[in-house]
Amino acid sequence: MSIIELSWLLFVLYWLWGWRRVKGASRSEPVLPRVLKYWLPLAVGIFLILPSHRFDGSWLGMRLYPANALSALSGAALTMAGIAFACWARFVLGRNWSSVVQVKQDHELIQRGPYRFVRHPIYSGLLLAFTGTALAIGEWRGVFTIAIVAVSFWFKLRLEERWMRENFGAPYENYMRQVKALIPGVL
Repeated sequence: MSIIELSWLLFVLYWLWGWRRVKGASRSEPVLPRVLKYWLPLAVGIFLILPSHRFDGSWLGMRLYPANALSALSGAALTMAGIAFACWARFVLGRNWSSVVQVKQDHELIQRGPYRFVRHPIYSGLLLAFTGTALAIGEWRGVFTIAIVAVSFWFKLRLEERWMRENFGAPYENYMRQVKALIPGVL
């Protein structure tokens, strides 16, 4: 098992372990839009980026650059950093976390830890991890995966932000003016 595969496995285990201690929802997005906008694209992205030779001979399996140690090591480092950032954000979010767009009972506006740098650090971390994995793979399927996952996260964060503005009002709008959504100081 590679360091990238181990990183993703640890991420999944941490995510499953943390699921047991979340608050109940007071508002939740319906299932069908959730599946179509988030889960299906994420499943396609994961399918594309998993280690496999099924794309050999297709444009998705074509290399973007020759395989080399620098891209493999850089990709592993970015993957680990992204997963660590997402896990830190999940830890700081605590019982307010949800895998779906929800407003929790007694929802808190978290602005500490990684939330000082970006409003959606879990998405930022996961996008960095997917980018690292794609860099290590070095094939077109990695680029396609990043695009699919980024679009899915963008749809999800837009709804989350609308609900957070409705729930928290001016404090959230002020937070939005001060802190970028995904990339510190940029986006």
